[in-house]
Amino acid sequence: MSQLSRRSFLQGTAGVGLIAVTGAGLSACATGGGGNKDLGHEDATRQNPFGVKPDAPLVAYFFKGGYGDAPSQYDVKMYQSRFPKAHVTYRADPGIEAILQKMFVQGKPPDVSPTTSDYVKLIDQGQVSDLSQLLDAPAYDTPGKTVRETLTARTVEVGTFNKKTYVLSYSSEAFGVWYSKPLLDKHGWEYPKTWDDMTALCGEIKQAGIAPWTFQGKYPGYVVPLIMAMAAKAGGPDVLKSIDNLAPNAWLDESVQAAAARMHDLVTSKYILPGSNGLTHTQSQLYWTQGKAAFIPCGSWLENEMSSLTPKGFDMVMSPTPSLSAADKLPFAALQAGPSNAGFVVPTQAANKYGGFEFLRMMLSKQAAAEYSKLTNSLTTVAGYADQLTLSSAFNSTRDATTAAGANALAWQYAKWYPKLEVAVENATGELMGARIDAPEWAKRCQKAADDTAKDKSVTKYHR
Repeated sequence: MSQLSRRSFLQGTAGVGLIAVTGAGLSACATGGGGNKDLGHEDATRQNPFGVKPDAPLVAYFFKGGYGDAPSQYDVKMYQSRFPKAHVTYRADPGIEAILQKMFVQGKPPDVSPTTSDYVKLIDQGQVSDLSQLLDAPAYDTPGKTVRETLTARTVEVGTFNKKTYVLSYSSEAFGVWYSKPLLDKHGWEYPKTWDDMTALCGEIKQAGIAPWTFQGKYPGYVVPLIMAMAAKAGGPDVLKSIDNLAPNAWLDESVQAAAARMHDLVTSKYILPGSNGLTHTQSQLYWTQGKAAFIPCGSWLENEMSSLTPKGFDMVMSPTPSLSAADKLPFAALQAGPSNAGFVVPTQAANKYGGFEFLRMMLSKQAAAEYSKLTNSLTTVAGYADQLTLSSAFNSTRDATTAAGANALAWQYAKWYPKLEVAVENATGELMGARIDAPEWAKRCQKAADDTAKDKSVTKYHR
């Protein structure tokens, strides 16, 4: 399962979100765009940079996951207030991927679409619009700046393929080590900044009758970001670039193996909650919220996912992975943060492409971003809007950690570019955390999968 589809799985809920409003408002119609591709557009203005026709119908589809569909409803209402004569067809569905795949095949995609697990393939097939026109348009509510200039670092990069931007990520995520601040404060423990200090603290935590760590054993991909982040901090960001570029022996790098060894040490030292290897994400996270383990690796969606099960006063916070040593090339504050792989596209066969551009421009406003955060306790890729927001301990710590990381925010692309390689790495990590292989063998398996990918002529290669 890819990182994108796993995240959709983690946030998935039952039921279908459909809204119906009479007149020129929202419609619950399940049909897509396509058909009339000659809607045309008016002369562009500062308020209407794409010249959207006020009465042009718009079709907007969304994934309905753990965050629900309140944020997307808000965005649709913003569009509707701007173009009250426009008939908007809206659908939010946990199974939207299968629906969209069929619509793309039929040549009738919506005007605004979330990315699907095969969106790289859709880009290769020319089914996704270049978003340069949107990026260079005036920002919705930041005078004097373009949309491009109001986005956080790497937002454009993540959605760029072969020098053209096709995807705009909206959710901004961070991945690190989570813990209950009151729990650590109660025992006088401080979150460690080096791995030697983490090891020492784990001994104290275990003596107190608490498991130092747990993890989502059935989904070992949760451990991979910790390894990647520690490796990058130790060896520098070029370590990640070499992995992404399928460079020879990239996975055998000393810093990569050292990071994997630290995670393996947690297992061999019995610092992990017994049975964690067999736990799902929600099971391990539940035990963690019950105080049975001090630390757990996860992304910034954790608070939302566990909101109904987290006891009052738990006050979860996130911190970067500890540094491997004082010789690390990047500071402790470096962590995986930035745009999520999931995003939005405007299909080339959209009936109202200009409306799709305008919808995304509105979504990328400070107004919409603030509402998104208030509804989800999560960050967006819009810059600066959250500085004055004070929400939950999780949101505040994620925002502060992302700000502290700054230019040292880490990202890698291999999992998005090469899904088979991602699966191989996750499988090897499962073996590592099950103590069935050690760090050198883990690295060899990852490297073999990377070499096989590099040799496979049927796989499109990317480079950064």
